[in-house]
Amino acid sequence: MQKQERKLTPQEQQRKERFDQLCEVMGADGYHKQDLTVGVVSASVMGLLMALPFCVVTIWLYFNVKQVGEYLLQLNWIFLPLFVAFIVLHEAIHGLTWGLFAKNHFKSIKFGVIWSALTPYCTCEEPLKRWQSLLGGLMPTLILGFGMFAAALAFHSDLLFLLSECMILGGGGDFLIALKLLLYRAKGKKVMFYDHPYECGLVVFEQA
Repeated sequence: MQKQERKLTPQEQQRKERFDQLCEVMGADGYHKQDLTVGVVSASVMGLLMALPFCVVTIWLYFNVKQVGEYLLQLNWIFLPLFVAFIVLHEAIHGLTWGLFAKNHFKSIKFGVIWSALTPYCTCEEPLKRWQSLLGGLMPTLILGFGMFAAALAFHSDLLFLLSECMILGGGGDFLIALKLLLYRAKGKKVMFYDHPYECGLVVFEQA
């Protein structure tokens, strides 16, 4: 049975139409297209598996820094609103980083939510170089995950520690896409990496 595509929002449908036009133009110029996308569910499951080793290491480090007898984590009411705020900030950091590289800057950055999976996302409507796409994809986890973990170690803050672990786990899908990007071996003379307008992952345009 053929997999049923999810219903696109009006904004996503507009981006799909622009993307289809771009594919026609690129095809006429001799580029062939290859998807480096992954399903939302697969990204969530595989992303968690990829993020778990980092969480294990950071948890081990944190509890080795804490003083003996202080192994119970202390949590207060502010965790949940901060967690929600950092989810939004995660996507904003994607957009900020990619926007710095794009020719039209932040005009090319779009945000959305896949409501069926309760998954927010950010996409860039311009092709980027491999390292630019990679950096923009990993920057939220570097800052909110590992950066905040370093702050948790410095201040012995259970709140920052728990938030950092959530952000590392939340960045698992970005790890997966980054891995696909790193493993891709370009064979053409010209290669463009384009953030998929409504799915998880990238599209590669390659000219022989």
